[in-house]
Amino acid sequence: MHVLIIGGTRFVGYLLTWRLLAGGHRVTLFNRGTRPDPFGDRIERLQGDRTTEDFPRLLAGREFDAVADFAAYSGDDARSAVEVLQGRIGHYLFISTGQVYIVREGCPRPAREADYDGPVIPEPEAPHLRPGWEYGVGKRKAEDVLAEAWRSGGFPSTRLRIPMVNGERDPYRRIESYLWRILDGGPVLLPDGGEHPCRHVYGAEAARAALEVLERPAAGEAYNLCQEEEPTLRELVEKLAGLLGAVPRTVPVPAAALQERGLRPVEVSPFSGAWMSRLDPSRAREELGFRHEPLDSYLGKIVAAFLAHPPPDRPGDYVHRAVELEIAAGGETSGDGSGEPL
Repeated sequence: MHVLIIGGTRFVGYLLTWRLLAGGHRVTLFNRGTRPDPFGDRIERLQGDRTTEDFPRLLAGREFDAVADFAAYSGDDARSAVEVLQGRIGHYLFISTGQVYIVREGCPRPAREADYDGPVIPEPEAPHLRPGWEYGVGKRKAEDVLAEAWRSGGFPSTRLRIPMVNGERDPYRRIESYLWRILDGGPVLLPDGGEHPCRHVYGAEAARAALEVLERPAAGEAYNLCQEEEPTLRELVEKLAGLLGAVPRTVPVPAAALQERGLRPVEVSPFSGAWMSRLDPSRAREELGFRHEPLDSYLGKIVAAFLAHPPPDRPGDYVHRAVELEIAAGGETSGDGSGEPL
């Protein structure tokens, strides 16, 4: 296949590009060129801003067997993709997000594809919550454009909804944030107890599934992609500690206590944010044959890569660590979460 990837140099798109090249496919990358890539002369590069006239100008007259779009964030982005690529591609794969469910009023958790329709919640008043709301609403608008283009004009698209993505190349360094906290010997703070379930997706599995979908006919449908396991945050931290050979030390702390110290839950625990989606992958399993790598297996890979090549610096949220340890000193618990002092 000749595949156009919009994005392709950061995380899942980067992994997909390698898979395509390994499989003997031709790859063209369209992005702004702000990040270097290691693909050499094996790929074609189109440098431009997809929100400007660069997009139709650089793609004018071009044909592709498939497109994977990692950089559409609005209805306008999707609309321009339809206008520019209609009739000249075999399959357009849109990478969406589980946040399309979170911004829907009363959406159940875990969310199924059938739970998508419904009114959107109002824009949050808190400034720190608005970017997540805007992201989810923007992705919904893009999905709606693509769904209508499929119904009215047969635009050959499939949508993949993914939750929090874990992996060795995670640009947000989320699992790494927990690993550094475990390694420094101090306890990990668990906002509001850390008993909420965490159902994520491994970046390499998302890339593998994306390629398998691109090799199929367009479905005009949306599919949730995620792991099967749903550990609580506390259980996840305990797994990470075990992979490091450490005794898990956790401290449940009310979110209000963090706020009193000027901290938001996500600043001490990346998996405690307000925009953590929780998906049901049944449809992808049944219709696409998708089977996610087991959680323990992929966590082991991430930890092994971290230990083999530890980054020279700490993630940005680690700057709060001294305050975290002060808070923790007031109430450490045992690794089993029983609340007994260590």
